Amino acid sequence: MGLTSDKALALAVLTAVGLFAGTVWLWPRLARRSVRAVAGRVGLLLGTQLALFASVGLAANQAFGFYAGWADLFGQEKGMGVVVDHTPADGPLRVVDTRRVPGSASGDPAVSGRIHKVEIVGRTSRIATPAYVYLPPEYFQPGFRTRTFPASVVLTGYPGTAEALVDKLDYPQTAARLAGRGRISPMVLVMMRPTVAPPRDTECVDIPDGPQTETFFAEDLPDAVEGHYRVGGRPGGWGIIGDSTGGYCALKLAMHHPAVYGAGAGLSAYYKAPIDATTGDLFHGDKNLRDRADLRWCLENLPAPDTSLLVSSSRVGESNYRDTLKFIERVKATKRTRISSIILESGGHNFNTWRREIPATLEWTSERLSTPERAEEPPRS
Repeated sequence: MGLTSDKALALAVLTAVGLFAGTVWLWPRLARRSVRAVAGRVGLLLGTQLALFASVGLAANQAFGFYAGWADLFGQEKGMGVVVDHTPADGPLRVVDTRRVPGSASGDPAVSGRIHKVEIVGRTSRIATPAYVYLPPEYFQPGFRTRTFPASVVLTGYPGTAEALVDKLDYPQTAARLAGRGRISPMVLVMMRPTVAPPRDTECVDIPDGPQTETFFAEDLPDAVEGHYRVGGRPGGWGIIGDSTGGYCALKLAMHHPAVYGAGAGLSAYYKAPIDATTGDLFHGDKNLRDRADLRWCLENLPAPDTSLLVSSSRVGESNYRDTLKFIERVKATKRTRISSIILESGGHNFNTWRREIPATLEWTSERLSTPERAEEPPRS
């Protein structure tokens, strides 16, 4: 049973309930002062607590996507998988699976859209990683067959799972609902985690003698998707959205590569790449790399990028609130980079908070992407 499977969670819950019932039932028999009775009480209480802790932990992991599997949980993912190459004939993007949009009533993609699971191999970075691509219903409709759709990359936090963007944060469902109401233009979403060299947290940095993650997101990913789907169009035809680590990456990529990403939204983002046990040495003593990974330093020392940024925080519950206010003021001082914000009264660093921010974020992103090509008029009956 996988770490995120419903069977594992159900087993943990049933075990906790069974141990609790057993404790209540057997307690009178273990009420003596003998060593055996004391050991029995300790064993039952400890077992019940451990089963309860496991149930809560599994439920929290399912809700927030902290770990993808048992190997991820116990730090046993050691293979880097960064320079894996596929057969050149496959191209940089290959569709490996197709699925319906969760909750869709129709199996017709022209009615409900479609989600592709893809494998992407960067031509320059040689990074190989999976992703999910949401295609809106209009993508399959004859009247839109010549249309180039706006596209946005959507990133999880670290470590995160791309599936959580579909099943927990509801990005495709939200985009479809907003487009159906005329709140956004039909948009293609490329959903993935920023951890493209697992288990290392690269913070979307081109690491010397290591994974070239920034190059992957700035060059390889848009090229691969544009080569396979009718999307994008540059300059500034792409948006990028992320939460937590993904939010930092989204802001940085929009600031460093405004000709690619015309809009970058960081939900609960931070503004400087951390150095810790998950990242390792990102910069290898290169001061220029370290400075470029500090977004506030970039605003003060580099030409202001011609792009639009969105940041979010909460007055109560988010640790980045004060840093976010300072970041907003620094962007405003550039008078060139555009800044918007979502500030909630309260909300923690979690999926529930981000689900409250995603609809407004998608609307904001849609308004700032390049206008797609005009579609052909639908055939008249």
